[in-house]
Amino acid sequence: MPEKRKSKISASRKLMLKSLMVAKAKEELEQEMEEKENQKAKYLEEKAPPIQTSGMSLAELRTLCDELHAKIDVVDEERYDIEAKVLHNTREIKDLNIKVLDLRGKFKRPNLRRVRVSADAILRSLLGSKHKVSLDLRANLKSVKKEDTEKEKTVEVSDWRKNVEAMSGMEGRKKMFDAAKGPNQ
Repeated sequence: MPEKRKSKISASRKLMLKSLMVAKAKEELEQEMEEKENQKAKYLEEKAPPIQTSGMSLAELRTLCDELHAKIDVVDEERYDIEAKVLHNTREIKDLNIKVLDLRGKFKRPNLRRVRVSADAILRSLLGSKHKVSLDLRANLKSVKKEDTEKEKTVEVSDWRKNVEAMSGMEGRKKMFDAAKGPNQ
């Protein structure tokens, strides 16, 4: 095992450095917030200058209000569209992250257990519980009597010594040759 290196900086020095880093980060965060406020105020001054309503008649005020409502509607539509795009993009990012995790294979697959299922249970699951099908595989098989098979075996099997004596020598080979030719030739 590798040995742990002892730090060359003492604990009190580390604590002091951390506190200085936190103070610096806090200061930069406050500056950033002020900068954002200034940018916001500047943008609002450019886009929405102050309105002079003094000396306007009632009809002029109504037309101004109508114009402002129309502008507000346009801005709301843009805001809605942007929000929809952002939601769509976040969903897409989430889906892509899931695909990346799937491709990496970081998730654990559960161990599958072997389950014995009868043919009836498989048919029930496929056809549903309303169809009651019993699968009797032996019902369609041909029945064979045991006596017939025993007789066939006894007929085929005879004393092997007689067969060896009959087939030995040239006479036995001649008999085999003649039997192979057939009775007609």
